[in-house]
Amino acid sequence: MNTSEPRGRRPVRARAAGAALAVVVTALGAATLAACDSGGDDTGAPTFSERPTAPDTASFSGAPPSSVASAAESRIASAQASAASAAASASAREAERKASIGAEVERSRQAAENALKGVEGRGNALNEVAMTGKPRADTNGLLTVVVSITNKTDSKASYAVQVDFLDPSGKVVETQFTGAENLAPGGRAQPLVISREPAEPVLTPRLTKAQRY
Repeated sequence: MNTSEPRGRRPVRARAAGAALAVVVTALGAATLAACDSGGDDTGAPTFSERPTAPDTASFSGAPPSSVASAAESRIASAQASAASAAASASAREAERKASIGAEVERSRQAAENALKGVEGRGNALNEVAMTGKPRADTNGLLTVVVSITNKTDSKASYAVQVDFLDPSGKVVETQFTGAENLAPGGRAQPLVISREPAEPVLTPRLTKAQRY
């Protein structure tokens, strides 16, 4: 007895099995999509958590704002201290320069006074020395005279000058000395002579002596 099924029925069963498998795959795919769409939103937009998690600060680089501010303040303070130190140093150098100039002026004054000791008359260099006044507005109200000394000889020479200040009656109330040392031929020097007397009464400067030595 032949128990095998007729050939005509095999393709039917095969098609039925394939259709059943397709149904299962489709059902599984639908289930997977349903599981992914937990919000039930038909728009398909992604969903977000209402409570965002705090960032992991351990992964941050650099210093916190307070440390940055402190560092900046420290740098500003250091710069200010450096600027103050530089200003103080500049002021000290200026004071030293003025002191040095004052010392040189005093030395020149003393040299001129010594050179004029024992000189008879008005000296041998009156024609090489001239005087002009400076406006009091430019000298804080002080009576100031510019003494122009020109070496008209053909060799190096030094000069000593005496300037007297006279009051309205013609009386000498102050005497100043100035000069120039080792002035080259044709060279010129213009030292200042400043009266230490009060502005009143008004004094008149006079070129009293000029000696070349």
